[in-house]
Amino acid sequence: MASAAIAAATNIWTSSTFTDGVLLSSASGFNGCKLENIRAGSMSSRSSALKVSAVMAPPQPQQRPPRSTGVKHAMTMTEKILARASEKTRISPGENVWVNADVLMTHDVCGPGTIGIFKKEFGADAKVWDREKIVIIPDHYIFTEDERANRNVDIIRDFSHEQGIKYFYDITDRSDFKVNADYKGVCHVALAQEGHCRPGEVLFGTDSHTCTAGAFGEFATGIGNTDAGFVMGTGKLLVKVPPTLRFVLDGEMPNYLLAKDLILQIIGEISVSGARYKAMEFVGTTVDNMTMEDRMTLCNMVIEAGGKNGVVAADKVTFDYLEGKTSIPYEPVHSDDSASFLKEYRFDVSKVQPLVAKPHSPDNRALARDCKNVKIDRVYIGSCTGGKIEDFMAVAKLLHSAGQKVKVPTFIVPATQKVWVELHMLPVPGSGDKSCAQVFENAGCDTPAAPSCAACMGGPKDTYARVNEAQVCVSTTNRNFPGRMGNKEAQIYLASPYTAAASALTGFVTDPREFL
Repeated sequence: MASAAIAAATNIWTSSTFTDGVLLSSASGFNGCKLENIRAGSMSSRSSALKVSAVMAPPQPQQRPPRSTGVKHAMTMTEKILARASEKTRISPGENVWVNADVLMTHDVCGPGTIGIFKKEFGADAKVWDREKIVIIPDHYIFTEDERANRNVDIIRDFSHEQGIKYFYDITDRSDFKVNADYKGVCHVALAQEGHCRPGEVLFGTDSHTCTAGAFGEFATGIGNTDAGFVMGTGKLLVKVPPTLRFVLDGEMPNYLLAKDLILQIIGEISVSGARYKAMEFVGTTVDNMTMEDRMTLCNMVIEAGGKNGVVAADKVTFDYLEGKTSIPYEPVHSDDSASFLKEYRFDVSKVQPLVAKPHSPDNRALARDCKNVKIDRVYIGSCTGGKIEDFMAVAKLLHSAGQKVKVPTFIVPATQKVWVELHMLPVPGSGDKSCAQVFENAGCDTPAAPSCAACMGGPKDTYARVNEAQVCVSTTNRNFPGRMGNKEAQIYLASPYTAAASALTGFVTDPREFL
């Protein structure tokens, strides 16, 4: 079935297909669930004349992937991963190669569409290419009475049972997430916690923040439902090799900064289109000293710069994190010393100050202290970007140090069930063995909610902490476009957990140095 589908779509391409930027896996769909295959702008005047009848080409015969790509032709880390996954010894930016997927992830928002395409193109009774390489995670619109949202979860459940999907993290009792042993929460954090992110591999996901997994030294990128349906049936995808931008972060991180400040600095520097269809590789002494969760925060928001993928070289930090999480062998790769980078950016981290991204774009960068007169209505702490345990530890540290009550509603949304447990179990350093949950309660924050994406992407009106009015919110999430968290008139200020906590204490956008 897979080979027939590929063969049927051979030799349809026109010469302008590649030169004009028609991409075969989604480049920067901002809502994470859309297939956006034509590069913005460059096709506007000619798009009506170009008709793409198919997006497939014949794969190369199956061979065992080479252990090493060698260094006769110097390559970046992203190029090496794609070379190995396409069973080639060398590739260059701009080439289109058939890539073997190691993992395909989908969730409740895009899963039904992906499944529908899979069944339409491969047949109602078709079987997925590998039931142990597909991860299906309900996480977006879970704790809601919305019938269509609940139907989506039913669809992915039925499909997972039908196909015998090994890694389907189900939730059946929405009234109490804790009784659902298989339920995880936000897909990008759960993928890491459950050992699905491994150095040197290729991970495709129907969510634009799939790039988070690049923190593990793998090629991870978001794709649309059509691409995912094809991967589901064949285990392959035709990918255009991206050029790589190199970001060198050096210097000691000041105690008032977090990784969120650094990625806001970078996006503010290059803009939301500055890395369009490019790999963003992060290196430097600052990155070397980062935790895995810090690195995940960096890679998480490369899509907000238009990036195809983000990547950090695997090292001891990576290997220690993966210990006990996976039994699948992996082989890390690193950029060659003489590899060619499209451009290099250098940052002295010691000079970066706490930042926010003002409405309505992640690149609308400003110093937090310059927004001190902005009165806010609420604070939201959560998501794949800012809902990890280290994010909450940072919030708890500042709140405990301040010893004050929050002045605006402050919503706490752990990314996963494991994070929720850690919120209640792990002591906050210097707090006298208090847990994050206890610190939050003492400070007057809302009780930690059930783990999910919750209000990060708006969702049904009964979604927890959704911004249903034209309010001003400081959020640790990743996007602040109009309507992103609900009301189209709401104003969202993206910030680090430190800045979010400080702002909760004052009721205004606040530089965390006032409390640290």
